[in-house]
Amino acid sequence: MNQNQTPYDYIIVGAGSAGCALAYRLSREASRRVLLLEAGGKDSFPMIHIPLGFAFMMKHEKVNWCYETEPEPNMHNRKLSWPRGKVLGGSSCINGMVYIRGQREDYDQWAALGNKGWSYEEVLPYFKRAEHKAEGPGEYHGYGGPLWVEEVPRQEKLELADLFVQAAVQTGMPYNEDFNGAKQEGAGNYQLNIRKGQRQSTARTYLKLCEQRPNLTIATGALAERILVEDGRAAGVEYRQSQRRGVSTMERAYANAEVILCGGVINSPQLLELSGIGQREHLEKLGIDVIHELPGVGENLQDHLTINVQQGLHDVTTFYEETRPLAMVKNLLKYLFSRRGLLAHPASQVGAFFRTSEDQATPDAQIHFAPAASETDRRGNLKTAPGTTATVCHLQPESRGSVHIRSPDPTIAPAIRANYLDTENDRNAIVAAVRRVRAIFAAPALDHFRGEEILPGAAIQSDEEILSYVRAQAESVYHPVGTCKMGSDATAVVDDRLRVHGVRRLRVADASVMPIIVSGNTNAPAIMIAEKCADMLLQDAGTRVHLPGDTAHNAASKKTRTRKKATTAVE
Repeated sequence: MNQNQTPYDYIIVGAGSAGCALAYRLSREASRRVLLLEAGGKDSFPMIHIPLGFAFMMKHEKVNWCYETEPEPNMHNRKLSWPRGKVLGGSSCINGMVYIRGQREDYDQWAALGNKGWSYEEVLPYFKRAEHKAEGPGEYHGYGGPLWVEEVPRQEKLELADLFVQAAVQTGMPYNEDFNGAKQEGAGNYQLNIRKGQRQSTARTYLKLCEQRPNLTIATGALAERILVEDGRAAGVEYRQSQRRGVSTMERAYANAEVILCGGVINSPQLLELSGIGQREHLEKLGIDVIHELPGVGENLQDHLTINVQQGLHDVTTFYEETRPLAMVKNLLKYLFSRRGLLAHPASQVGAFFRTSEDQATPDAQIHFAPAASETDRRGNLKTAPGTTATVCHLQPESRGSVHIRSPDPTIAPAIRANYLDTENDRNAIVAAVRRVRAIFAAPALDHFRGEEILPGAAIQSDEEILSYVRAQAESVYHPVGTCKMGSDATAVVDDRLRVHGVRRLRVADASVMPIIVSGNTNAPAIMIAEKCADMLLQDAGTRVHLPGDTAHNAASKKTRTRKKATTAVE
């Protein structure tokens, strides 16, 4: 056992979307020593930085934990894939690069549950502080933050994307110019974490700005195995450090101030349980000494379940045409020389938020639209087909699941039980969502191009048939949250300052703290949580912080906006 003699102030476990942002903020003052631990490696894998490369990393063990659920009882006992980033930048290195914050009502609901400081008006300044909106600042957008956000470049927009938005509007949806603005409802263009044809992960943005700071130590290949708890407080972390040729050593690092878990919805509760913090009965069954009983650890799991509707098309460009051999060569050359073309495409350029019934006060379904469809060849392999896909997810599921370790061995993946479609409301909502997507594909804007429906197919019409199709084919859209729930009730894991109940100097700052899932993609909210956590840590340490929106911050932002707009996001 090697004991790190460096006197760190803060130890951050997990260099994903939240961990990189937190490391950037905490290390800005040279007197604070910060250790950032990451189980994965550096973000050097080339496909990370090519936007369309996300499709090739969903099962790539070099950068992906490659988790899967237990057999899901409401999904024909299928095990669903749950990719999570295992690399500097975490899931921001393998996601679809769609920048969505969620609805005002999501955060107001967090606050209404007793979580002081988490209303929409209170978190909006942190979203803005994080953001460098390429097109400039505004009431809902920041400029000068580390995270690059931009609209889809006009020259990169496929005709089919505009046709889909027109079709959605023809079904009665409003056109929405900014899903992250005053209202989320409607159809329109997504904002993206892409700059000049390259992914803008938190490793490429936040971490790039601070990795050379002498007071920040970044340890890759460092798998945290236990939080060191002494006299009821987190004193440090025990971790296994991978070396060359498969050799690894056990290390211990100590924190004078606090330990912050940023491992995400699976790894943060896993580490708590490995450290003896969680449900007594479960830990004792595995032979783990209970340091602090906290029954909510690993509970309250929520995720967005998504289902594909694929429509055959003709006389309009889709990925089918763009991936023909000659066209693919042209696209490779275009990307190589100009960072444009097919390979610069995100998971979705356009989409929509809508209500599945008139009873819904806010949109409860989201569409990610892609100009691509697939079919199975004779050998059972998927290949592109002339068509398009709208994958639709239910945003506000009532179903709840769990994540719990199955062994004291930290290298064994926890048991993930998403418990999808466990309530009638969730089942009704996903069926209604499929019907709305079909209505969009039947709109006049697509009359000239429409072929046969590929999936679920014309034979699937009744609610029961659609639900059966969902059970057999739906997948996660990779937005799990909630397993270290924020709150003050008996099932809460952290308080509204993200401090773990009952263990001093220990916090969690990632998507696992969300008490209720946000209505949209979860990467931007995870970064916001880290931004807010950084201020909480500094405030509690007695450091004066300039809160977003105060006079000093506004002056700095105004100065930043005078700089040349084409430059990179500033520190």
